[in-house]
Amino acid sequence: MTIAVVHHPLYVAPAPARSPYQWNKNGLVRDLLRDSGAALDWHEPEAMARDWIEAVHDADYVAEVIEARVPREKERRIGFPVTRAVADRALVVPGGTYAAAKIALERGFAANTAGGSHHALHATGAGFCVFNDLAIAANRLAEEGERVLIVDCDVHQGDGTAALTAGRTEIATYSIHAEKNFPVRKARSTRDVALPDGADDAAYMDALTTSLPALVAEFAPTLILYQAGVDPWEGDRLGRLALSREGLLVRDRWIATLARTHGLPLASALGGGYGVDAMEVSQRHVASILALGGA
Repeated sequence: MTIAVVHHPLYVAPAPARSPYQWNKNGLVRDLLRDSGAALDWHEPEAMARDWIEAVHDADYVAEVIEARVPREKERRIGFPVTRAVADRALVVPGGTYAAAKIALERGFAANTAGGSHHALHATGAGFCVFNDLAIAANRLAEEGERVLIVDCDVHQGDGTAALTAGRTEIATYSIHAEKNFPVRKARSTRDVALPDGADDAAYMDALTTSLPALVAEFAPTLILYQAGVDPWEGDRLGRLALSREGLLVRDRWIATLARTHGLPLASALGGGYGVDAMEVSQRHVASILALGGA
């Protein structure tokens, strides 16, 4: 099976000064995928039109980002300065998640090698997230007639996504996360599954498999956007859960099977993954994409 992969050169932005985020992981993910031996079909997305970003985010904040003049207090919430390169990247990442969704509607599955920026809020970024690509893509897809279910398996709650899509009857949000992890103040997803610190493979899969299918049945989506964070891994620097590497793959294979069983297109975004070794983090992301694509 050939896996459709969405990537843009601007995903690989130079690291701003004082940034704890690993800016080289998107390039490493690209390179590791190329070296994996899997059958891949590469796609380059267009930048998301400004109007679609402003349909979700405050227009003044969008202007601050595009013009690389984000106030210091907002940059502190984001976690790094918004340079011109970061601003350019922020425009193409939502385009990549949207492109992955459109390809998935035709082919069943596609992966964006960036995205999953689920903490960005209406008038500010937060938690290493500038614009919320999941909410932006979902909003546009809903306007095009889709019923979008955003499934967020990052170790951190998808607070921004939940807040930005609240009240949209064509969009539902699901978040399974560590209860005591960031953000301290949680939003309300359509369905939240909060796990205790140290939850292992068995506890995680029990919670996932007993909660998500019911939401799929109730909401009846036409498409799933999947935030495929790999930070529930037991060794992740910012995680509080205890999934093994195999447990992450079991999770992703189960998500892919759920989508196929219901005939639902599945588009994934990279999501979180943190550690001092960028290659190790990138290997987790690549394993996730290959598992989702059936490689």
